Amino acid sequence: MRIGVLGAARIAPAALIRPARLVDGVEVAAIAARDRGRAAEFATEHRIPVVHDSYAELLADPTLHAVYVPLPNGRHARWILAALEAGKHVLAEKPLTANAAQAREVQAAAERTGLVVMEAFHYRYHPLAARMRAIAHGGELGRIRSVETSMCFPLPKFDDIRYDYDLAGGALMDAGCYAVHCLRLLSPGEPKVVAARALTTRRDPRVDRAMTADFELGDGARGRIRASLWSSALFSLRAKVVGEHGEMVVDNYAMPHVFHRFRVASDGQKRGERIDGSTTYVHQLKAFDEATRNRSANLTPPQDSVVTMSLIDDIYRAAGLPIRE
Repeated sequence: MRIGVLGAARIAPAALIRPARLVDGVEVAAIAARDRGRAAEFATEHRIPVVHDSYAELLADPTLHAVYVPLPNGRHARWILAALEAGKHVLAEKPLTANAAQAREVQAAAERTGLVVMEAFHYRYHPLAARMRAIAHGGELGRIRSVETSMCFPLPKFDDIRYDYDLAGGALMDAGCYAVHCLRLLSPGEPKVVAARALTTRRDPRVDRAMTADFELGDGARGRIRASLWSSALFSLRAKVVGEHGEMVVDNYAMPHVFHRFRVASDGQKRGERIDGSTTYVHQLKAFDEATRNRSANLTPPQDSVVTMSLIDDIYRAAGLPIRE
């Protein structure tokens, strides 16, 4: 599979370029950026053979089978749809779109064209995610009482695009989408937003620098997510499930190949687990390649994105902020 990259994004080397060297049959074959000079520099640094003059020119390249979209959130939907119309499979960075309406539009286009769209929740493809889900839903903890997930880290550079409303920025969009998605993974039912509280930036009161949201999860269970780009803690990335018989706590569920702590306490017994695997991005890229031949390999298709983005929209509404446009 030959993949083209739309944009010389900082995430591309870790998320695609280096993993492609470890996945047989996958090649990063072309790149385009708004600034062709920047694209050329990026191509030279990362040994990408072809530089196109524009995104449209890259999408028209008949030698490419797929594209990777690491653009700012607000530009995802436009170029995912354009890629599908050009006959290309799409691996797109999270969140898939700026809002649920756009996610539904992408879902419809993917179903009409028969092409793969995979939202890059890379953690979902690592064995740790499957193990978390198995314990949360396997009965060991008993009936689930609560699920809490978080992603918090400091980003004090307020001119960063992740604080730009016009590019669909905000803590919930950038960090919180992981927490919302993981909450859904571990929840006993589909979450329903009941309340949300935002801390906003001084530069733009529409943009959240931190967000907390509470949920009903069904069967009496409660949920909470915390997201922050302005965190007093250097790093807080945790999933916690509490049941009648015990609890599971996982630190760093999103990047377990870097490090993780996996602890389970049940019926008075405590244990730690170590979940081996390659990098989350290698697992994801293998799944993306396989999904073009076997759709069941796609664990994060557009219909999944519609549910996640609907919750994100509901959180913004509950917090008194506008949804991202």
